[in-house]
Amino acid sequence: MYTRHADDGLLLTPRNLNARWARLYNAPVVVDTPQSQPCLIFPAKISAMKRVLVTGGSRGIGRAIAVAAQRSGASVIVGSRTRPDGLSGIEHVTLDVSDPTSVAAAAAAVGPVDVLVNAAGVAVDGLLVRASDADIRRTFDTNLVGAVTTTRAFLKGMLARRSGAVLLVSSVAGIRGSAGQSVYSASKAGLFGFSASLAREVASRGIRVNTIAPGFIETDMTAGLSEARRAEIIERIPLGRFGTSEEVAAMALFLMDAEYITGQTFVVDGGLSSAA
Repeated sequence: MYTRHADDGLLLTPRNLNARWARLYNAPVVVDTPQSQPCLIFPAKISAMKRVLVTGGSRGIGRAIAVAAQRSGASVIVGSRTRPDGLSGIEHVTLDVSDPTSVAAAAAAVGPVDVLVNAAGVAVDGLLVRASDADIRRTFDTNLVGAVTTTRAFLKGMLARRSGAVLLVSSVAGIRGSAGQSVYSASKAGLFGFSASLAREVASRGIRVNTIAPGFIETDMTAGLSEARRAEIIERIPLGRFGTSEEVAAMALFLMDAEYITGQTFVVDGGLSSAA
């Protein structure tokens, strides 16, 4: 059974709900809002995965994934440099993914997890010729190297138990490229190769590795866009709007429990990457 909540959960509009959602989770969907009013739903529980660590879970997509997993019955830990406010029932561990010492300390403090979600990321936009060495290092150390070292640290427990799931939050910019985002796009593109290769390494141990590639999502990273730039982007998106963090979280929640999917990339971009 799906339950509606007033404050958090997975955001969908009634017109997007259909029998496929019911079949997907083997449960009915309850909608009690007007057709134009968004409602908040989530599956009753994550059946197999119980302990979930979300890096970068203090805001944006990471926060939405942490909330969705917690509402679905998982024991959730958010790993971030500072303790986030307003995450009731969710644990916190100090974690800077760009610092290997911090990663090792967090892994020792948290212990084994069933699901690792690598959602920590930074975006330093600008032309490559104007990018500083520090900005380039920070982008790669957080978006790519940080995901690799964090996965390595928490993979050991999964290997010992012969089960687990690793999710990496990349970006459609790593697929299509974007002017002014060459460094960011390169750091996110690296996650695709890492995910596909690691999936082959650990599949025999019952561990799944998948990547989510969001498009333009309403987060702090896109909040600074001018109205003119937003309108230009929306014109290129077939569904005609930016996505929400909750819609990305819906995909993450599905992949936490999808036992026969590994080595794949799932694009959540309103059709942007498929448009001409």
